[in-house]
Amino acid sequence: MTGNEYQQLALRTRNTKLSKEETLINGAMGLCGESGEVIDLLKKHLHHGHPLDRERMLKELGDVAWYLAETAYALDYDLETVLQKNIEKLKERYPEGFSEERSLHREEAQ
Repeated sequence: MTGNEYQQLALRTRNTKLSKEETLINGAMGLCGESGEVIDLLKKHLHHGHPLDRERMLKELGDVAWYLAETAYALDYDLETVLQKNIEKLKERYPEGFSEERSLHREEAQ
């Protein structure tokens, strides 16, 4: 499945009563909430003695993907464009792959 195919299928379940602005707000808030659930699972594993619940984390990552697809839609971007732009940014930032030195001394793109 491509990113755009995923986005198309995921958006079948979006709330069509929301305006584009409301969809954007819902998507951004959903990204924060779902990524918070991912970090909470990791926190419980690292600091509370819980086993890492990989299956639940997988489900939460799926929810993150859903909200990413919705947020991109609200901004009139397809998901593959979002993914491609990120790869372009990473290639520019780390042309030879990750470098601690480049990470420590990089200038944020304007």
